[in-house]
Amino acid sequence: MDTAAVLLKGPKDLDIDTLALNAPGPADLVVDIAHSGISTGTEKLFWSGEMPPFPGMGYPLVPGYEAAGEVVEAGNLTGFKPGDHVFVPGANCYEGAFGLFGGAARRVVTDSERVTRIDAGFGPEGALLALAATARHAMAGMNKAVPDLIIGHGVLGRLLARLTIASGAPAPTVWEIDPDRRSGATGYEVIDPEMDPRRDYNSIYDASGQGALLNDLVGRIAKGGEIVLAGFYTAPLSFAFPPAFMKEARFRVAAEWTRDDLAATRALVECGALRLDGLITHTRPAADARAAYEQAFTDGACLKMILDWEH
Repeated sequence: MDTAAVLLKGPKDLDIDTLALNAPGPADLVVDIAHSGISTGTEKLFWSGEMPPFPGMGYPLVPGYEAAGEVVEAGNLTGFKPGDHVFVPGANCYEGAFGLFGGAARRVVTDSERVTRIDAGFGPEGALLALAATARHAMAGMNKAVPDLIIGHGVLGRLLARLTIASGAPAPTVWEIDPDRRSGATGYEVIDPEMDPRRDYNSIYDASGQGALLNDLVGRIAKGGEIVLAGFYTAPLSFAFPPAFMKEARFRVAAEWTRDDLAATRALVECGALRLDGLITHTRPAADARAAYEQAFTDGACLKMILDWEH
């Protein structure tokens, strides 16, 4: 089988190409992707060439770990059937290209253990489950406090705020320096950080990826407060020790989601506790991938770009 796929041959050298797919086995699914999302975090770094050494890194590569589609072929060991709708967190199934993360293609072959069933009614929003699960992973579990301050009102920041409210905790404050991104909040306040006098936050979640903010954030926590690094940082992080010493500051790194996070997030969406609406701001046909990726990474008004593979 062949498929149309986004192929990144080098920094800013991206287009749609035709690639051969590995043959599926008895534990594999063949999935026709309907929608795939463009990550403005890790994918942007691969696109720009700024990504530090990363396992599985190499060009040419097929990006994309946010995809949703329909099963068209199911191996006899999978427990799936044609017609099932699934979320696909990428696939490594291409001849002559790295599958990192491999979801930005019209058709993929993937181990059935990697996918998650979703309701067909999710539509394009089904591709957002990875980001929602990432937000959930940062917050859920033992000895984790929900945020009372979130840095950045992009998609991850909005999901963190929505999950905080869904948990029954008090609404967080959100910082956003871009006036155009301060809209879209429901049940919480988004403000310019210069207008915030507070210095007693217990739990600050940074969803901006801006490591230069650490010293300011240390000054904003209460004694014993925690700063959660929920973004992705390309440069070494540093902070002045004396203020952190006086605050007895704690730092925590939030890693990628797990299957349990994905299952829990899907349940929250299906029962209506977590909304995914209002997060997709741009959709373009997959044939326009080159322009779509550039817009996703350079247009501040673009929160989430979705590639439409169906039409």
